[in-house]
Amino acid sequence: MPLPAQLVPTSFSLAAVFSWGTSDFVGGYAARRANAFVLTAIAHASGLLLVTTLALANQSSWPSRTGVEWALASGFCGGAALAIFYRALASGRMGLTAPVAAVLGAAIPTAVTIITEGPPGIIAIAGFVLAGIGILLIARSEDGSRPEGIGLAVLAGIGFAGFYLCIRQAGNESALWIAAWSRLGSLVVTGTIVLLGRNFRQITRHGVGFGLLAGCLDVSGSALFIRASQTGRLDAAVVLTSLYPAVTVLLARLILKEHFTRWKALGMLAALLAVPMIALQ
Repeated sequence: MPLPAQLVPTSFSLAAVFSWGTSDFVGGYAARRANAFVLTAIAHASGLLLVTTLALANQSSWPSRTGVEWALASGFCGGAALAIFYRALASGRMGLTAPVAAVLGAAIPTAVTIITEGPPGIIAIAGFVLAGIGILLIARSEDGSRPEGIGLAVLAGIGFAGFYLCIRQAGNESALWIAAWSRLGSLVVTGTIVLLGRNFRQITRHGVGFGLLAGCLDVSGSALFIRASQTGRLDAAVVLTSLYPAVTVLLARLILKEHFTRWKALGMLAALLAVPMIALQ
């Protein structure tokens, strides 16, 4: 049975949440033992190979010149942002730095969409607010201190916002090809930084493996987000996919045994309650 029309973008968004959340955990864990830009370049290379193969196998329509240009721009923003984000995850606690980048990355394109397209329904707005509260609770510092990596997380969030906005401008082109061109732009940025810094050996064999896995998961999330933004409003897609830190936090708790407080549990609950409010706008 096909999904109701309003649930299609939500399904794409939630699938992106799991892909991006897992990718961030894998990438952040690997960045503790490797140069963040080297790791990100490897991740983008593997993601580019995967999505290009899928686009060719699916015989997806070639995007227009405008679509390619905006996709490359999104890659330039996202590539630098992801490398900075991995560095933030490695220098601080994943359960704190990931939500900060997510909140800022969601707030900017949401505001732009509301200004350009008008506000969504009252229930959806309430869902946006509840989702933002949930992410902030997940990011809450228990001792009131400013955790390491927050400054980098802010920069990453601005870069993610640029990625979201440029992807929207790419239009309703093939999601796979838009993701591929975006990934190419990201690879150019991170690869250039690695070559100029001559630090391409600062990674282990295990780090390469983690980078390949993170890249495949990340580009899958990007393709899913593109479809979510194409089939629904950008603000709804951005807010829903920005719940991905919940997955990162859960994995950090289960695998790395990071502290999981009642505030984080409350934040998770708020995020879950926000999903149907946004989905059924």
